[in-house]
Amino acid sequence: MILVTGANGNVGREVVKELQRLHCEFKLSTHRKNTDHIYLDFEDPSSIRPALQGIKKLFLIRPPHLADKKYFEPVIEAAKEVGIEQIVFLSLLGAEKNKIVPHAKIEDLIIQSRIPYTFLRPSFFMQNLLTQHGDELLNEQIIFVPAGQGKTSFIDVRDIGVVAAKALTESGHRFKAYSLTGKEALSYYDVARLLTKHLQKEIRYTNPSILAFWRKMRKKGLKRDFIIVMIGIYTTAKLGLAKTVTNELKELLGREPITMEEFIKDNLEAFMIGFYSR
Repeated sequence: MILVTGANGNVGREVVKELQRLHCEFKLSTHRKNTDHIYLDFEDPSSIRPALQGIKKLFLIRPPHLADKKYFEPVIEAAKEVGIEQIVFLSLLGAEKNKIVPHAKIEDLIIQSRIPYTFLRPSFFMQNLLTQHGDELLNEQIIFVPAGQGKTSFIDVRDIGVVAAKALTESGHRFKAYSLTGKEALSYYDVARLLTKHLQKEIRYTNPSILAFWRKMRKKGLKRDFIIVMIGIYTTAKLGLAKTVTNELKELLGREPITMEEFIKDNLEAFMIGFYSR
């Protein structure tokens, strides 16, 4: 039995789709009580052990608003106690070298537990253009992230979902860490040009300062820890550390990864509805 956390998020939804396609038996967790799914709230330690009873494999996603490892220590401890056979953790590209990000601290907890693991370390999600940054993109026709001229090897979460399902259902993935990137590295100026081309609407990358980004995100109501993690990720790009392109995703998929241009074309309707419903 597989338990999928974060099933309502970008990646979690794609993992669920792929497990359904493979006709696998799995359950979903939720932080809400009294639903058809398993109650698991990282901020409620009493919910953790009951949620993991009878589970053999755990797909673990860090809720974006939780950065402190204290929320995950009880999860890993309970997983060890109930005999979880594998944890597939959605980490971050370069987490093994960047010990500041919360993903690295969670990886360390899992390694120390000696539970067989698979770390998926993807680069920045293409879908974040519509989710995290959709407000600025659709309301102001701008991309508002402090990434400078640095390039990022963007990845489509649909590809991550396929790889996650493989790691959960196939042999040969235990005690492995995969650095997952798209096939090309693009700056946000490049992304703005592609969006302008296909949406036939001018999109600008404004390249804000970290302070301007902080102020705008706080004004939107985002939590401080979440903004700090975002700034850390964009600073990585700004310093040229997010442009790494690997072949691991292609090898795991058995095909080329989805490109940014393909992502934009596949989501034209979502972009257009966002523009013209405002």
